[in-house]
Amino acid sequence: MIEAERIFSAREALAESLAHDVAEELMRAIEAKGKATLAVSGGTTPKTFFAKLSQIDLPWHRVTVTLVDERQVPETSERSNAKLVRETLLVDRAASAKFVPLIDTDAAAALPPFDVTVLGMGADGHTASFFPGGDRLAEAMNSNTQARIIEMTAPGAGEPRLTFTLPVLEATGRLKLHIEGAEKKDVLARALADGPTAELPVRAVLRSQTPMTLYWAP
Repeated sequence: MIEAERIFSAREALAESLAHDVAEELMRAIEAKGKATLAVSGGTTPKTFFAKLSQIDLPWHRVTVTLVDERQVPETSERSNAKLVRETLLVDRAASAKFVPLIDTDAAAALPPFDVTVLGMGADGHTASFFPGGDRLAEAMNSNTQARIIEMTAPGAGEPRLTFTLPVLEATGRLKLHIEGAEKKDVLARALADGPTAELPVRAVLRSQTPMTLYWAP
């Protein structure tokens, strides 16, 4: 459920604020237990946010970063979310953070509950790799599934994917949804209305009892 909305007039301002908020929450986790875990999404939307976050002074050696979902491609591919994270987030001050790629499924599945998770959303209403028409969509969105990571193939997904499941996302300490543009705002409005989760799978997260903060800019 959306607990709070952060609306910005420009994407640069959104990225700055989101980076600041995530850094504060990571720091709180580090102060409480000596370490923190951050799960992020790929695609083009988070690039500026990653760049801003990488410049913030944190004890990054105490932070573990992983991905919410990943395309099953080599890390040398421009389609690789791991490549994106290594090149735009795990640089500058954040270069000392530990990275656990989702392709390394055993290590990723063994991670503790995430302290902060930043989700995105596609124009088709997918989040993570919960895609309309996905071959394992029902399992991925099942709050009672025991699986933490599953493979997903869907018409709109391009390559086969790996994704954390809904229970993992629901267990996160702080959950954020980062979207940009009028088209995605319209999709979100439809997702908040009545309708089946399979049609717009982001509804699985929006209808969860886990509070979520929305970040949006035109």
